[in-house]
Amino acid sequence: MTLQELGFTRGLEEYRTNENLTSFETGRVISEHKERYTVKTQDLEYESELLGNLRYSADSRYDLPAVGDWVAISAYDDHKALIHAVYPRFSIIERQAVGKKGQVQIIATNIDIGLIVQAVDRDFNLNRLERYLTICNASNADPIIVLSKTDLISKEQLAEIKNKINSRNEKLSIIAVSNKNYAGYDNLKKEIQKGKTYCLLGSSGVGKSTLLNGLSGQLLMETGHISTSMNKGRHITSHRELVVLNDGGILIDNPGMREVGISDVTDGLEITFESILDFTQNCKYKDCSHTNEKECGILAAIEEGELDEDAYFNYQKLEKEKNFFEMNSLDRKKKDKNMGKLIKQIIKEKKKTKF
Repeated sequence: MTLQELGFTRGLEEYRTNENLTSFETGRVISEHKERYTVKTQDLEYESELLGNLRYSADSRYDLPAVGDWVAISAYDDHKALIHAVYPRFSIIERQAVGKKGQVQIIATNIDIGLIVQAVDRDFNLNRLERYLTICNASNADPIIVLSKTDLISKEQLAEIKNKINSRNEKLSIIAVSNKNYAGYDNLKKEIQKGKTYCLLGSSGVGKSTLLNGLSGQLLMETGHISTSMNKGRHITSHRELVVLNDGGILIDNPGMREVGISDVTDGLEITFESILDFTQNCKYKDCSHTNEKECGILAAIEEGELDEDAYFNYQKLEKEKNFFEMNSLDRKKKDKNMGKLIKQIIKEKKKTKF
């Protein structure tokens, strides 16, 4: 296997040369477990850990490796290595960290396409779909909607679901697949290109692991059943993992996400809800809040049936969530800065007392 088959590009090679990293081996992070990483090179896989300087000089989570990253490593033992540097990323798929205000969790990096998987039998939710779309659009990853478990509903029901999606965003690419008889998998395989990286996104139990097994032709991931009492999927995939498919595509599987909090996704919101924001050009006032103003372009579009009211309410909800995240993020950074000043002051006072 070559580095190019893992997704290595000419731009990364230029960075490697310019930053004097040619003395190190280059690899890609394919899994992460509590600051220990499995790094795949063109020849071997290494269980890797961060070099001390890299760990202690990190200012934020963005400075540390994540699944999908390219890194410079040096082997020091049988299949073990140290990570010396992280290469620049062209995309980062992230969400708000669960239970941590103003902080992000990196899902995967260097993703070309986000495969947003929704099961049509129980999990399909248009508002949640737009949440995933916003995350993809904000990350510079192109989204493809994968509707799974289509064997559990009728053709008429499937057509209705597609129409609902198209009514809110007609530009989306939608592929329907059956996890039982693999119908539609050929259409999905046509979308997967050699050297491109794809990330599976979706809730627990929607069939992501089954999808990965079907695309790879191997039993790579364990699959589980849906609870009949709770109608919820079980967390079968417990960690993120990068897999190279036989046709050359690169796929990252993820644990199911019950919470998909958004972070700083201004650009993502503008792309996902472009059709809504177009109506703001018809607003009389530049500072229109689109809630109760007269001659508001959005309210007029809703009243005239040109705009889906539910879509607008979902946009408002996500925008408020984004603003709340940004407020908490600024507050956290201010606290961290003040704490840093306090620590420096304490160290300074201790030095004075020694003399």
